[in-house]
Amino acid sequence: MVHTLAYTLVFGKPLVMYMGIATLFLFLCAATIPLLTDVFQVHVVPFRWHPRIAITALVFGVLHGILGLSLYLNF
Repeated sequence: MVHTLAYTLVFGKPLVMYMGIATLFLFLCAATIPLLTDVFQVHVVPFRWHPRIAITALVFGVLHGILGLSLYLNF
């Protein structure tokens, strides 16, 4: 049942691919916030958003992994 959700086509590509792209984007955003605030002294985004984005990226990563492995886990 989960694998049918994972391989649901969205704009011709499976949902699991878009989850991977979103996960990568969130990890890059989480890594950019301390770089901007500490190294470049640019305070565009408050540092308190760093842990929030990192936790969201971890959740997306776990969901992406479950969706990706659902074809092999048979649940």
